[in-house]
Amino acid sequence: MLSDEGKENMRKKKVLFFVEAMGGGVFTYITNLANGLSEDFDVYVAYAVRKQTPINYKDYFNKNVHLIKVNSFTRQISIHDIKAFFEIKKICKNVNPDIIHLHSSKAGVLGRWAFNGKNIPVFYTPHGYSFLMSNINPFKKKLYRFVEFISAKRNCTTISCSVGENRETQKLTSRAFHVDNGINVKDIDAVLNNQDSNKNKSKVVFTIGRISTQKGPKVFNKIAESLPNTKFVWIGNGELRSQLTSPNIEVTGWKNRSEALKLASKYGIFLLTSKWEGLPISLLESMCMKKVCVVSNVSGNNNVIVNKENGYLCNSIDDYVNAIKRILVDTPNNIVNSAYNDIMTHYNSNIMVKEYANIYREKLWKIKSKNKSQNLN
Repeated sequence: MLSDEGKENMRKKKVLFFVEAMGGGVFTYITNLANGLSEDFDVYVAYAVRKQTPINYKDYFNKNVHLIKVNSFTRQISIHDIKAFFEIKKICKNVNPDIIHLHSSKAGVLGRWAFNGKNIPVFYTPHGYSFLMSNINPFKKKLYRFVEFISAKRNCTTISCSVGENRETQKLTSRAFHVDNGINVKDIDAVLNNQDSNKNKSKVVFTIGRISTQKGPKVFNKIAESLPNTKFVWIGNGELRSQLTSPNIEVTGWKNRSEALKLASKYGIFLLTSKWEGLPISLLESMCMKKVCVVSNVSGNNNVIVNKENGYLCNSIDDYVNAIKRILVDTPNNIVNSAYNDIMTHYNSNIMVKEYANIYREKLWKIKSKNKSQNLN
């Protein structure tokens, strides 16, 4: 018969995700990571939905991934946060996980204070720090940075999703790793029915995402105004839709991920005018679909794109316009192929999942070794 220790070693380790911001790129990231880890770990996802969360979001997860709705999670800071604090503690007690992984700022702050990280290791992935947002006043920026600073003192390891985000993390704590975001290439191929993305590709300029301050709709609109004979498409919707006034811009409204990818596959030039980023999934997906990527020179984007090697980095309206004009004349296939190769060799979910699994296992091994040593003493 197996000893208790033997049985414990054979048991799949439980990983519990807490994620409030389950929309957009974070949703894609969570589904890819949870599904990938579920082969070797028993994965639980405690979540809240947003407007951008697909209606059929449960269908995106493998059947062996356990989903738990956190009723008190809200996007804004409110009295509900106190309820959420106790609710996530209760969920953790019921699940009894071996690993806790917090995703995005709200879950990151509440979770780091709810759990001490002694017996159950705690990890946190910011997905873009709140204090880097350019649409908030200086007081809020300082407040958000202070909250992250004191929360980083807790017994938790931060795993950033890009090199740039990791630089910010290292200003807050030495307990820092980074694992680059990755996309599920097979999933994209399945959605597009393995069609060749280079075929029937019109030279339409497009972007994907919420029409928000972060994504720079004013800049997007100015670029469109500067190229009146070129069609621009914004796949998505948002509170700043009224800023997209140029007559050559089409706004599709919200689409589910499959619909958005199928639309994007028809177009040739991906434009991302973000003011800040973590590491955008929409950029990685566009690289995978062999689009020419023209993006803002901000952290997250410039951790992936090397100017004129696998895309174009832009600092001004003229930079964007000139890059798009060159692409309209002649598609730079060497740049497209270089970007695609980067996805195949680095920014894919298989590599991402393996790196996270290794981090989890190493942490569990260290805790086990420490406990054994203490018992011997």
